[in-house]
Amino acid sequence: GNVSFSCLEPQVVPVTFLSSSSYLALPGTSGQDEVFVSFQFRTWNKEGLLLSSKLHHSSGGFLLYLSDGRVKINLHKTGRVLSDITAGAGLNNGQWHSVSLSVKRNRISVRVDNDVTSSAHASIALQIYSGDVFYFGGCPSSGNISECNTSFGGFQGCMRLISIGNKAVDMISVQQNGFGNFSDLQIDLCGITDRCLPNYCEHGGECSQSWNSFHCNCANTGYKGATCHYPIYEQSCEAYKHRGNTSGFYNIDSDGSGPLGPFLVYCNMTDETWTIIQHNSTNLTRVKSANRENPHTVFFKYSASLDQLQATINLADHCEQELAYYCKKSRLLDKSDGMPLSWWIGRTNETHTYWAGSLPAVQKCACGLEGSCIDSQHYCNCDADRDEWTNDTGFLSYKDHLPVTEIVITDTDRPNSEAAYRLGPLLCRGDRTFWNSASFNTETSYLHFPTFHGELSADVSFFFKTTASSGVFLENLGIQDFIRIELHSPYEVVFSFDVGNGPTEVIVQSRNSLNDNQWHYVKAERNVKEASLQIDQLPQRSHSAPPDGHIRLQLNSQLFVG
Repeated sequence: GNVSFSCLEPQVVPVTFLSSSSYLALPGTSGQDEVFVSFQFRTWNKEGLLLSSKLHHSSGGFLLYLSDGRVKINLHKTGRVLSDITAGAGLNNGQWHSVSLSVKRNRISVRVDNDVTSSAHASIALQIYSGDVFYFGGCPSSGNISECNTSFGGFQGCMRLISIGNKAVDMISVQQNGFGNFSDLQIDLCGITDRCLPNYCEHGGECSQSWNSFHCNCANTGYKGATCHYPIYEQSCEAYKHRGNTSGFYNIDSDGSGPLGPFLVYCNMTDETWTIIQHNSTNLTRVKSANRENPHTVFFKYSASLDQLQATINLADHCEQELAYYCKKSRLLDKSDGMPLSWWIGRTNETHTYWAGSLPAVQKCACGLEGSCIDSQHYCNCDADRDEWTNDTGFLSYKDHLPVTEIVITDTDRPNSEAAYRLGPLLCRGDRTFWNSASFNTETSYLHFPTFHGELSADVSFFFKTTASSGVFLENLGIQDFIRIELHSPYEVVFSFDVGNGPTEVIVQSRNSLNDNQWHYVKAERNVKEASLQIDQLPQRSHSAPPDGHIRLQLNSQLFVG
């Protein structure tokens, strides 16, 4: 006949403890002078009871539990703690970790992940004998089981490879009621969920999680809120001035809750409000011995990225940058062949040959436009090519070309030829989003915009003033989902929405009338964790989202305002 050999791998049956009231009770052998229990677990929770048992012929027992992501064992008798030792660290990282507990005579030890460095031992002045039941994860809610009364609650997570007295526990038999008992368990499945994947914390917020939820640490991000969505800095110097601030250095966040981070600027609020953004080379620089084969090239690095600069420029009403070019026998344009001898490059990496005070696509300086150049045959003072110093100085103010990122000079290698230049900081004033308003004169007045896109997170803020007792500020509808902000009564603003979990409302009530024809501020935010609403300086109200509900806001109509 045929003879075959095989080695059966032990069947791994994980168990999920679904709630803090879950437990698994397994029988032990009472009265033994040795206790050995081992198992593997995984969880996101920093705290939770892993194992407990009552000692034989004693009013005491032991607790094996997680505390701040570390395994602790507490041996107690008649209210006295006989031993309290700790092993391991960071064990709430969602990975599988092994724990083995050994109690023999008067010595107790615990080892984590089979690592000698993650072991702890203690000797106690008491002979220990095992009890008849081991409780994993928690205890039954009925009855007085004092050894399970803990302040840190039950375990939520998964366990597997449970062994008592070096004998593996058959969880399938437990499931079939062969022995032991349990409550609120899911056997043969580890149902742990990674709530930080994908990471819904925005702007570099650090995600941490528990069994039911996740948390975003927004420290040092420049943002706040449940998902680090809302900026803590204003969008412009104009907004800081409106808050009553005076001239000084401020962080601004030009795109608000968008992907670009905040950066430092100087706000000059003495008269008009100017945003001043410096670069790395504001001093006067002299140039000699430059030609077309060996040009003098300088690159300017600003205190913000090009994307941040573009957002700031787009937000402003007006931007400008002073560029001074001093020359002695150093031309900007070679009139013989019409080729530029010096030029500058803007943020879009395009080469420009018009100079300060002139207009785009016009190869001139300010004096050429004004007809005031020292030589009427040329459009720049420097192109007169004279032996004495002169200059072409003025402001560049075409926003699409700003700021200047590079200057190239090629005509300073002839006898007695020299040039010097100085580029000032980027200056911007005005806030196109701050000083705008619309009047809705009838009940049928409205503005409409493209569909509001805020699937996972979005915020809306505006000022309003009215004498009406109610009215819709804005609304956007989907097939089922919707978002709406309205003045529900003279004393109440309501932010309502539905992302598939049923309609939800966040309500802010005011003691004072909101239809007093004075300006009032509204800020609403909705993300995967919560929705919030704030009116003026009243306390912010929020509503938490269900941990496992729908999270995407899906709209398909136009956004109506008013």
